[in-house]
Amino acid sequence: MKIKLFLLFTFYFLFISCEKLDETNKPNVIIFIADDISWDDFGCYGNNQVNTPNIDLLAKNGIIFNNTYLTTSSCSPSRNSIITGRYPHNTGAAELHTSPPIDMISFPEILKDNGYYTLQAGKFHMGEYAKRGFSEVHDDKKINGLGGENYWEKAILNRPKEKPFFMWMASYDAHRTWGENKFANTHNPDKIIVPDYLIDGDLTRKDLADYYDEITRFDFHIGKVIEKLKEQNVFQNTLIIVMSDNGRPFPHSKTRLNDQGVKTPFIIHYPNINESKGKISNSLISSIDIAPTIIDLANINPIKSFQGLSFKKLLIDPNKKFRNYVFAEHNWHDYEAHQRMVRDDSYLYIINSRSNFPLTGPLDAINSPTYIDLTNALKNNVINSKQSEIFIKPRPKEELYKLNDDPYQFNNLMNKNIVPENYIVLKQKLNEWILTTGDNIPNKLTKDWYLKEQEQYNQSSLLKTSDFGIRGEMPGFYLNAVKNNNKGPF
Repeated sequence: MKIKLFLLFTFYFLFISCEKLDETNKPNVIIFIADDISWDDFGCYGNNQVNTPNIDLLAKNGIIFNNTYLTTSSCSPSRNSIITGRYPHNTGAAELHTSPPIDMISFPEILKDNGYYTLQAGKFHMGEYAKRGFSEVHDDKKINGLGGENYWEKAILNRPKEKPFFMWMASYDAHRTWGENKFANTHNPDKIIVPDYLIDGDLTRKDLADYYDEITRFDFHIGKVIEKLKEQNVFQNTLIIVMSDNGRPFPHSKTRLNDQGVKTPFIIHYPNINESKGKISNSLISSIDIAPTIIDLANINPIKSFQGLSFKKLLIDPNKKFRNYVFAEHNWHDYEAHQRMVRDDSYLYIINSRSNFPLTGPLDAINSPTYIDLTNALKNNVINSKQSEIFIKPRPKEELYKLNDDPYQFNNLMNKNIVPENYIVLKQKLNEWILTTGDNIPNKLTKDWYLKEQEQYNQSSLLKTSDFGIRGEMPGFYLNAVKNNNKGPF
């Protein structure tokens, strides 16, 4: 009898322990999301000017994804798209500083409902619906500090230890204007190599150096979080993603649908599923695929509202092919706009329904020292074709680029006598995506809120238009795109 009781007690104890182990063995997840950083602005992506040792080490021991695309190159629409797994026009918040409806579902909410402790710390820039998904929200700039990272370490220390966790750690780095930074002067302006689409001048060199200093601050705080994860012995079971919400806040990048605008750095470190180190994936991924992948890794059933799909198989074998196409959209961001983009393995195609406007960039880009160098070069007629591209108007209504030959998209093949056959396929796929996901061009788009020529360095007296504060119709609104879950071509 005593033996039977002992065996019964032992079985019960093991059963309870296994249940607890299964619960705690769910992967912890941290997304480090930077503000306004282009895909090639980390050392692990070949930028030997910027100092990012902690990110580079994660990449060395994890997977570098070379072809991950955001759905837009504007902050809040991009973040809302990532967190809902939906295209911007399908969130009802396709324009800057707009919010999805309160009943929109985010993946942190799903994790929270399935036993996860969920926390946000740093820049929020999403709607009230998203706050519902977090056990804690720390979006107070007084707590977060100038770079947005000051609460990150405390978040690891203060979390409930009995639950798996998801943390959305969002920096203000590297958003303009540049603030105080203990990493100031980490990068010497005299040693900066200026890309050939910008002017190699003193203002631009200093601007890029200050920008890199903020990226280094972002990297430093990632390193501090990793230290805490290791101290708590949870680093091994924590999936870490490092990415950005849109391109660098410079002309030719932020708000563009080129690689400098919508291609994001994307690094995943997760020892529990990928034991090999230093892997590279060249497969196409969309940012709407992040939500279903995390839900899949947490062993939660697929969510109907997600328009993306899980790329879990790439974490096991990065050499596998995933997507055939990725799509992106550019809508109002300070200025009237409506562009759509599709990319396959070789070509990138853009259609521009507001070709009468130049693409000088958003307000923070045209208030930058770099923009002063560009405008001075234009006035003095000492500017090359790549540098002057932002001032072109009217612009081409269609653009097609072969990416291997033209990594920064300056050679528009639509201007050539012979257009590649890929043009027809990509145009058909883009039209199919527009039709099936409920996208459209509203009759009344939001107009320019600001004049395109501003008084430099004077943020307190921005030159506004008579349309300031007036919203037009959101793309997809007429077609009720917020209720459309169609994934479009894959």
